[in-house]
Amino acid sequence: MRRLIPLVLLTALLTNHLLAGADESAAPPCGNPEGICSVENGIYRLRLPDSVGAAPVPAVIYLHGWGGNSLAVMRGANRVSDATVARGYALIVPEGVPKPGREQRDWAVRDMLSNHPRDDIAFLASVLDDAAARGIDRSRVLLAGFSRGGSMVWDVACRAPGLAHAYAPVAGAFWEPLPDDCNGPVNLFHTHGWTDRVVPLEGRSVADGRLIQGDAFASLAIMRDMTGCDARMPDTTPMEADGGIWWRHWTSCPGGRLDLMLHPGGHALPDGWIDQALTWFELLE
Repeated sequence: MRRLIPLVLLTALLTNHLLAGADESAAPPCGNPEGICSVENGIYRLRLPDSVGAAPVPAVIYLHGWGGNSLAVMRGANRVSDATVARGYALIVPEGVPKPGREQRDWAVRDMLSNHPRDDIAFLASVLDDAAARGIDRSRVLLAGFSRGGSMVWDVACRAPGLAHAYAPVAGAFWEPLPDDCNGPVNLFHTHGWTDRVVPLEGRSVADGRLIQGDAFASLAIMRDMTGCDARMPDTTPMEADGGIWWRHWTSCPGGRLDLMLHPGGHALPDGWIDQALTWFELLE
């Protein structure tokens, strides 16, 4: 039995290595869902819809959560891949970068440490530029992300609002210190689980107090100010009996619109989220 332990550990390490996309030489070419597309300072994966023609196609760029990777998303993690291309969108999944001495991939979220090894806003801009050369409509991009990836979406929306046409973070908001202001108005659709204990709506302290997740409602307040929403109160607050979804819509803001979807679940994407996000995105066009 003892001789089996090193073999099990070796198998686990090799599996993690491959899932993280480290073996670029053995990967299929860019454009294959499991292929690697290389840009300066990183890689991403690209899946095009079956109905690609001569015209550029709209795209969802999706940021995985902390410890995740792009290959897992392409293989069905969070149920995003198939549903996105079924709607006629390309799916772009960038790869986070591990911090020194760690394997888990992360994003350069603005937080209390801020010792990140890569400028992820610059990286995402290069990803989108490269994808545009491969048939993506650069003007019709929805930047979405989950958990720590969702927080990165908030940071991009605040610091580089023109990077995408709209933003759809899930289960992740600003981290403290919260920004004093942002660089412009946005269209943003935030989704959060009412019972989320990993990233609660109000945030929490992690890493022995070295990091503090921000309050999602405080994050929305900052974005309301930058988008020109004069009223704190949303324009409409419908509730869906089927599924228990609670909505808050700020639709009369001169600079854009903000929408909050609360679902009864925890730290996860609710069923059908990508279709709801894309339906919302199409309302903006």
